[in-house]
Amino acid sequence: MKAKDEIRQMVWHNLTEKKLGRFPFPLVNRIPNFKGAESAAKFVQSLGVYQHAQVVKVNPDAPQLPLRASVLKDKKTLLIPTPRLKDGFVMIKPEWVPDGEERKAASIKHMNTYGKVSPLTDIPEIDLIVVGSVAIHPDGRRLGKGEGYADREYAIIREIGNKPVPVITTIISEQLVSEDIPRDSYDLAVDYIVTEKGISETNTPYEKPEGIQWKHVTQEEMEEMPILKELKSLEKN
Repeated sequence: MKAKDEIRQMVWHNLTEKKLGRFPFPLVNRIPNFKGAESAAKFVQSLGVYQHAQVVKVNPDAPQLPLRASVLKDKKTLLIPTPRLKDGFVMIKPEWVPDGEERKAASIKHMNTYGKVSPLTDIPEIDLIVVGSVAIHPDGRRLGKGEGYADREYAIIREIGNKPVPVITTIISEQLVSEDIPRDSYDLAVDYIVTEKGISETNTPYEKPEGIQWKHVTQEEMEEMPILKELKSLEKN
């Protein structure tokens, strides 16, 4: 079995060699922006779980920008985790965004202008989550860039009482791997894999996190992510 980072490096190298990525470069050590992200976003819009969702959380990476803009155009509330979870989540309601400015509002550079950082107590019930990925197995096992933010974000919303929700990832087909991705108990599996070519439902057998596994949280992470301190304080109260 290959180690997680071996699989990541393989995918980053493959996308780079085949020139399947786009700005920002290099593709290594990030959720790679891929050619065809707009097509993948359109396929997501066709899913029933998307159409019925009122509040959608989407990761802040470049390849998911077209989908974040679509969420606002489709008059849904958008939640974006702040980079490295330093400030928790930014909430943008569609009525706060003038017509035609959805893409700008959904960008990391401008999201705070159109939205606002929401404390955990003010986050609405989330109906759907979209995550970026580096590598995905057809059975839903996922590798991000290795820092665990998507896993933590799902665990946080479950910790504050959110219902279990479907998880989608958008990728380019070349990010699908047959390698046996190692899995830890806190890893987030995905329910739908959406590529530039179409949609695949994983019917994943893997359970999603039901909350934060505090034994895996270091003191350094507590300092770097104030949202974890906020969560601890809510639990005490």
